[in-house]
Amino acid sequence: MSARTSRWGGLGHTGLRRSIEARLREVDLLLRDSVKSHLPELEAPAQHLVAAGGKRFRPVMTLLAAHFGDPEEPAVVQAATAVELLHLASLHHDDVIDEAVLRRGVPSVNARWGNLTAIRSGNFLLARSARIIAGLGEEVIHAHRDLLLRLIRGQALEAAGPGAHRDPVEHYFDVIADKTGVLIAGAGRIGAVVAGADRATADAVGAFGERIGVAFQIADDILDITGAEEFGKTPGTDLRQGVPTLPVLILRASDPDTTDPADTRLRALLAAGPENDDRVEEALALLRGHPAVTEARARLAHLVREAEGQLTALPRSPARKAMDELCRSLLARTGSVR
Repeated sequence: MSARTSRWGGLGHTGLRRSIEARLREVDLLLRDSVKSHLPELEAPAQHLVAAGGKRFRPVMTLLAAHFGDPEEPAVVQAATAVELLHLASLHHDDVIDEAVLRRGVPSVNARWGNLTAIRSGNFLLARSARIIAGLGEEVIHAHRDLLLRLIRGQALEAAGPGAHRDPVEHYFDVIADKTGVLIAGAGRIGAVVAGADRATADAVGAFGERIGVAFQIADDILDITGAEEFGKTPGTDLRQGVPTLPVLILRASDPDTTDPADTRLRALLAAGPENDDRVEEALALLRGHPAVTEARARLAHLVREAEGQLTALPRSPARKAMDELCRSLLARTGSVR
């Protein structure tokens, strides 16, 4: 099993795994071809993140969803490529907003070429995605349009912040639903549609994708505190960068426990901002034992149950089993219980 598909435990089914891995190679080829341009100032930045790789989670979702119809339909590879191009475009724009310096282990486009180039490159990727989508039919065009509108709304919500009268935790869920969940939902829905699945199946796959996409973000937040580096992320990365993760937001929204010195110390560390590795490690150790992490796990488990509920509308098949096992693996990785 390739590194890109290994996180999908259910792809242990030999035929399903081979099919998706073969088509994923086609997606990679089309991705590289799609970002070619006679203008080097467009092609080099656009190729940068494509060449950096990544998990290709969204194309895998598209290819998996296609197994509820005809997975050999040529348009499936085009759809998977278009969704990944849209995702890459959003990363270019996000990195400008966040002033990020790294993406996928390499310098971000904005850090290497500047903000204007990163924005132009993101727009170029959007245009390439739209060009592919334009040939896939009216229903897919509408799905792509709605996906893009929600991505933009998510960026706007994130930039605006929760404001004085909005619950920061609920605001967090609104943002990740629009920025993360919607891409996984769109990837699945579009894959099912182009493969010829019926409307009810496409709707169920899309609903599953949105919930599991949000669940993945929560899992990432939890693993930033509790995880080991073998999960692909150094613990404390978000804490060091001041990224508001769900456990930290839950803690800040809760009442201080004045009888617990650990709670008092943790709140003081978070209020000051960890300034060095020792303070980060101290904050992580205190967070791991805090009820905020337990509540984050409970919220993750609730979302996973909702995602599993959408699977009941799908025919029993290796693809459905893969989605079910993805739910199980998320709970296992984060130590969450149903």
